[in-house]
Amino acid sequence: MVLILVIAIVVLVVTTLVKSFRIVPQQRMDVIERLGKYQRTLSPGLNLLVPFVDSVRTKVDMREQVVSFPPQPVITSDNLVVSIDTVLYFKVVDPVRATYEISHFLQAIEQLTVTTLRNVIGSLDLERALTSREEINRHLSGVLDETTGRWGIKVTRVEIKAIEPPPSIRDSMEKQMRAERDRRAAILNAEGHKQAQILTAEGEKQAAVLRADGDRQARILQAEGQAKAIRTVFDAIHQANPSQKVLAYQYLQSLPQIANGTANKVWILPTELTKALEGLGGALGGLANMVGDEPRQEVDASAVEREAAAAAEAAAAEARRVDEAVREAEAEASGRPGLPAPDVIPPTAALGSADYDGVQHIEKH
Repeated sequence: MVLILVIAIVVLVVTTLVKSFRIVPQQRMDVIERLGKYQRTLSPGLNLLVPFVDSVRTKVDMREQVVSFPPQPVITSDNLVVSIDTVLYFKVVDPVRATYEISHFLQAIEQLTVTTLRNVIGSLDLERALTSREEINRHLSGVLDETTGRWGIKVTRVEIKAIEPPPSIRDSMEKQMRAERDRRAAILNAEGHKQAQILTAEGEKQAAVLRADGDRQARILQAEGQAKAIRTVFDAIHQANPSQKVLAYQYLQSLPQIANGTANKVWILPTELTKALEGLGGALGGLANMVGDEPRQEVDASAVEREAAAAAEAAAAEARRVDEAVREAEAEASGRPGLPAPDVIPPTAALGSADYDGVQHIEKH
């Protein structure tokens, strides 16, 4: 019996010591009641209590807490039912009032959030409710903070997590957004095509201007080159001081080219080539005398006459060939024999050593 009594006394002492000391962790407050009446609030750390007299009513977490409420059906002003999910951030600032002012403050906050949300969304249509989340959040936070302040609770933030319209409304909204995106894409494509055409037109304009400028520069340079060539030839002729026989020789050399020309239909060979050459030489000589151009004495006259005779023979041969071809063509066309060949112009007649009468008209086909 003595042993049992000793054990009971030891257990009572240990229990009394345990109940006399209480350790409160950080960011927690314990509400203490003495004989059923609020006595004090224990702060974090080691605290002393009166055994079997003081008791802990509640343990209040002072940290900020996050609560996600289930989706709530809400009716908008245009009579559409939407489902809204909300997230609430709050913290207890007064553990005594949170314990004695309201019972189950978390449930009270949830119901207050739902009713306030229905009031706010009920005054908005669907389009404005989807685009006014910040406004709804501020209104909810103000109402909840004002109401929960007397409960010792501070609502720090309210967020709308999702607003889900009915499936039919979502389909209509998707079609509307798709049509809007198609319209924007068409506008962008049209703008791009317009810009491309503008850039192409500007490029063609610049290219045409550059081509015209290049053609103008080319013509200017070509004209300057021709002018320089003419000036060079003119200066060379004046420096060479050619005589009348040289000019006559140049004329005789051009006769075969005149005969071979495809654009020449009729050309006339004068009967007195010497007189023609003398007239041409006299004209050129008169022009030379006008400008003070005198033939040089060192020119070999016999060589010039030989070259002139050779040129005259070549011109006469070419004339005979052309005349024979013309007569053969006329004979084949009319079925008549060819006409007799014309008299040959002797080379000496071209140099003025013999008299030669008559004019030959040669038609070339």
